Amino acid sequence: MADAGKKLSSMDASFLYLETPEMPMHVGSMAIFRLPDGYTGDFFEDFKAMIASRLHLAPILKARLEKAPLDIDHPSWVEDDQFDIDRHIFRSSLPAPHDRATLERIVGWMHAKLLNRARPLWEFYVFEGMQDNEIGLYSKMHHACIDGGAGAALTSMIYDVTPVPREVPPPAARTKTGPEPRDIAANFIDSYQALWSKPWDAASNAKSIDLPRSGKSDLGSILFDNAMYQIEAAVKFAGALPTMLKSVSDVVGKITDPKSRDQIAAMASPPTILNKSISSERSFAGVSVSLSEAKALAKQSGGKLNDVVLALSSGVVRRYLLEHNALPAKAMTAAVPISLREEGNTDANNQVFGMICSIATHIADPKERLETIIAQSTKSKEMSHPLRALMPQISNVSMLGAPIMVQILALLYSRSNLSDVLPPAANITVSNVPGPRQTLYAAGAELLHIFPVSISTHGLALNITVQSYRDQLDFGFISGANIIPHVQRMADTLPEELAVLQAAYAAPPAAQSVAS
Repeated sequence: MADAGKKLSSMDASFLYLETPEMPMHVGSMAIFRLPDGYTGDFFEDFKAMIASRLHLAPILKARLEKAPLDIDHPSWVEDDQFDIDRHIFRSSLPAPHDRATLERIVGWMHAKLLNRARPLWEFYVFEGMQDNEIGLYSKMHHACIDGGAGAALTSMIYDVTPVPREVPPPAARTKTGPEPRDIAANFIDSYQALWSKPWDAASNAKSIDLPRSGKSDLGSILFDNAMYQIEAAVKFAGALPTMLKSVSDVVGKITDPKSRDQIAAMASPPTILNKSISSERSFAGVSVSLSEAKALAKQSGGKLNDVVLALSSGVVRRYLLEHNALPAKAMTAAVPISLREEGNTDANNQVFGMICSIATHIADPKERLETIIAQSTKSKEMSHPLRALMPQISNVSMLGAPIMVQILALLYSRSNLSDVLPPAANITVSNVPGPRQTLYAAGAELLHIFPVSISTHGLALNITVQSYRDQLDFGFISGANIIPHVQRMADTLPEELAVLQAAYAAPPAAQSVAS
């Protein structure tokens, strides 16, 4: 019998409701490993056995969705009592010529396929027989389970820091019991008394209030649990009201400030050929550049690594649109996710919001383009900073009946091709996920690369996500294949863009000779 469920937050559940056949809402990666010389084992079986022995470190991997009756409330995660690891880890092989380009094409095709919601929402595919003793691992997990920060935490479960896998203690025995009715009543009375013991100290009580839940999935229990949630939410809202009012005041102040008008105008996105409805096919490509060189550029330009990532993304998009005579005169923009996850938080959920930043595609000079991006990203952060305090309060708004209503609206948006006519909120998505600096291993094989495979949506066909690993930045480009059929051609220009930026910041020959 499965444990009592944990209801999804509104933000996590939104990724389920927005999903359509053309717009899957899972994220993943394409990892490349190298087997040690003389390897004679069975990597697939070793890898599967290792994951099976560590599943208790990431309980979300054994949790399936349980819908609320009539979809009146968000679904819950419950333990899958029919869990079978053979339904989640698969052995695969590549056709000739068994290279990374072939793997990328297959990953693009597979990433367009929806996950089975009757089972835990993740899958691993191990590709053997690649060139140079390499192994490919394509993984995907629904975004309702995880964000970039939580994905980094899962990395520590899958990988080791030595070729010899570490010993992981088995899970402790536990008893699966649900709350008794009298316990629920007692907890409710205790919480009620605590709530009103200091009625005017809402700020302190708001953080600690924790009303009881039945944890059951029948209609009556769902209504009871939702009532408890609404009471909690109201109290927490009252406790956070001073902070929220200050945030709203700051936002209004920035919007009405004449100095901010230019920045608001810069955040408006021009229509482009990238901002159309996408098909149910994907094109994917991965490419790596030096992390040290990118950091050196950031230091030389007075910016951050994120600014260099934006500049590189801007450069490759600018080249592509120029080749197709489709570069807009106005600067394009990028939607940039920003993590709200506190240091050390490894919860398997979503804690993120985003900002819109100009990527200065209208500027031909690479140095001027990067410096413009640095200035614009700084202003965008200042504009979005007041919203950080609001996000925890508005990201978990719950309303009975919302799930089915949002799903109907998402399907209507997808089928109506509204993204072809509406102004785009942004032109591309660019995300930077910090990763480990040390060499990692899985089942004895050395991890060479870990290319992110993210989400394309209607109106935002191109997603560029980068993860750092060792001394490299691994970029993953994914797009709707009807918009960019061969995104590899765009990705191939990224090293050239890095070289162009480096040349722009290189010391003049005369200065070099004087320094020597």
